[in-house]
Amino acid sequence: MPSGLHRYQQCGDLHFLTFSCFHRFGYLAHPAARDMFETALERIRKRFQWAVLGYVVMPEHVHLLANEPRRALLSTAIQALKLSVVRRRPERPFWQERYYDFNLHSADKTTGKLRYIHRNPVNRGLVTKPEDWLWSSFNHYKTGVEGRVEIESFWTQWRREHGGKLLDRTTVLVECRGIPGLKIETRGTQM
Repeated sequence: MPSGLHRYQQCGDLHFLTFSCFHRFGYLAHPAARDMFETALERIRKRFQWAVLGYVVMPEHVHLLANEPRRALLSTAIQALKLSVVRRRPERPFWQERYYDFNLHSADKTTGKLRYIHRNPVNRGLVTKPEDWLWSSFNHYKTGVEGRVEIESFWTQWRREHGGKLLDRTTVLVECRGIPGLKIETRGTQM
């Protein structure tokens, strides 16, 4: 580790992580490359029992909001993720050597970083609305839809507690708030 760089890991914090393609080249500019990254992220998430709370794959960098994996150090999981991508791509070198790691100590910081992640494609002018960028966790938070990467969220917890079934958003919110006796007519569609 370079002198002066201090990482605070194995302390139970959430982490806002950023890593970039070599010299910020657009190695993830093509949709197939972003799809491949998401597939690699999910594979590594499962292997290391790593909770991902949010992410965005940009053309030349990635932001992740994640916990510390159960089966390895955070740095080991990131190294495995980067290596998994490198093995499937022809560009060399693919990644910058290091990554940015910011510990999140409060719900406000976590929410702020999640908003930053989801607004990144809009701020860069790639789309006009966050939901139009397919390579992020935004649509999961907005609708509960399951994507390539399992996101640790209210929706995921709901599925675990209710046998994997998720009715429309209105029913979920009413039941989750525990409002007794409140009846809402639903379409009964499953997501």
